[in-house]
Order: sequence, then C-alpha cells, then structure tokens
Amino acid sequence: MNNNKIGKYFGVVLLVTVGLSGCFSVEEASKPKKTTPSPSSTRSESGSPSPTSTGSNQMTDNTNKQKKETGFAANLPSGFVQPQDEVGRRMMREYGAMFVAQGVTPPPKLVFASDSEVSAFQSSANSSTESIGGISVQLQTAALNALKEAIADARSKGLDIKPRNADSSKRSFTQTVDNWKSRVDPGLKHWVSKGRLSQADASRIAALSAVDQVPEIFKLEAQGMYFAKDLSKTIIYSVAPPGMSQHISMLALDVEQNADSKVRAVLAQHGWFQTVQSDLPHFTYLGAKESELPGLGLKKVSSDGREFWIPDI
Repeated sequence: MNNNKIGKYFGVVLLVTVGLSGCFSVEEASKPKKTTPSPSSTRSESGSPSPTSTGSNQMTDNTNKQKKETGFAANLPSGFVQPQDEVGRRMMREYGAMFVAQGVTPPPKLVFASDSEVSAFQSSANSSTESIGGISVQLQTAALNALKEAIADARSKGLDIKPRNADSSKRSFTQTVDNWKSRVDPGLKHWVSKGRLSQADASRIAALSAVDQVPEIFKLEAQGMYFAKDLSKTIIYSVAPPGMSQHISMLALDVEQNADSKVRAVLAQHGWFQTVQSDLPHFTYLGAKESELPGLGLKKVSSDGREFWIPDI
C-alpha cells in the first residue's frame, strides 16, 4: 500500500472513531445519573454526576454544588429578592426561617407595606380556620392540619397544646403596627425619663410612620436603649417590625404550653419549630423533619434549654 492510500485509510478510520465517540457522548449525557438524595433533593439539579463515578476534582466540584443548592438562598421562594440594607439583612437572620417552609406558600418578600398588600397575600394562600381551646385559629391549611395532628399526638401522651391568646395565629398589617407601637411609645417615654433620650428626638421618632421608625429604634438599641416589653432586650424579641411578622404568613402560632419540653418535641415531630430566639411562645411551621432543616439552610441554636432554627447566613 503506497503512502497516499495509507493516509486515506487512517483518515477514514479516524473520522469513524471520532463520529462514534461523539454519538456515545451525547447518549451518555442524556441519561440521568444516580445521586445520593439529600434532605432537599427535590431542589437539586437532575443529572448531577455521582461523586463515586468521578475523579477527585469532580467530587469536590459536585460537593460544592450540592452545598450551594441546599443552602438558605437556594431554598427561598422563586423571585424572592433578598434585602440589601442592614435592617433587612438583620430581619432575614432573625425571622427568615419561614421563607424556606415546605408544602405551603411563604411570603414573596420580607416587608409588607400596607393592609392591602397583606390582604392580597393572605387571600392567595390556602388557609383554614379551626376553634382550638375556644380560640379561633387561622393558618395555612397544611400548617393547621399538622397542628391538629400534633394536638392529637400530644393528647395521647397526656399533654395539651393550645394557642396563647386571640391573636396567636393570623395577623393583619394593622395588628403588627399596633403591636410595634405598644413597645415603642412606652419605650420612648421611659428613656426620656431616664435622661438617655431628648424629648425632641423622642417626638421626632414618634411622628414617623411605624415602618420608618424601625431603623431609628435599632440605632437607639445599639446605644443600650432597648424597647422590648421589659426594656431589657431588643424589641424584635418582643414584637416584629410592622409588616414583617411571621403571623402575617399564617405559618406562626404562639403556644400557651411552650415551656414544656415534651410539647415542643411533639410540635417538632409535626413540622413546628421555634425560629425566633427569645420569643418563647412563638412556633413556626416549616413543614419538614428536623433532619431536613440543615438542607434548607437553617442552623440550630441552643439557648436556655431550647432549640431555635434560624437561617445559616
């Protein structure tokens, strides 16, 4: 065989080999690959390479991808815009756990600015009402069903679960404003009487809208002037800022028997967890098992014998 024929022969072989290789690559890429399910596997990308079938570098890349996919930001509602200001970031750290709740409709944003915005959201969410302990409780339906299961479970163990008061579940925007002012107004008077705050500054802050008061109150608290009911801690451990309460989402309940660790354990078994530190009666429906919460970007913080699940941000 002369040189020209040899060159043509190997050229044909090379083209056939490349063509076949390309066909097999496309076929293989179209096949879903097995991965080890994570607590939030429904949110992970399909077709991610299995760590056991790749090299060490690919394993590292895949691990990093899984961490990103199962983090707090990745589990926020579609289209949710995280706040960029310091007050907003702080509120996400303090109250943000509800935004990754499963099987329900989390709020689409951090702050509701009016009653009409709150009413529109609450009307769009599937909710139900039940009388519990003589108190009307309105929650998103999945949260209420889980609560009723928890109550039945508690009764089988000789325990009781009841709402703390009439506004323990759903709240309106106006209610969050009223609750806020019930802490701010007495607090301003108190700190003026103690000589820590001038009357002029107190009057200026009191004249602001409740929403605009939030950063002003935080500035005072940074100087040691607290506005919780007992004036010993931050106001957000007593009431939520206007339009930011988890009760607006109909995913929160204040529980009368919150001090009983057995009651807290029963609630946790049915997807109800404490998510706001120092707001001891407050429970949030997350719709997930405790073992799944880290995969949603939440971390456990222990305080005074209780466990709180807060955003890992």
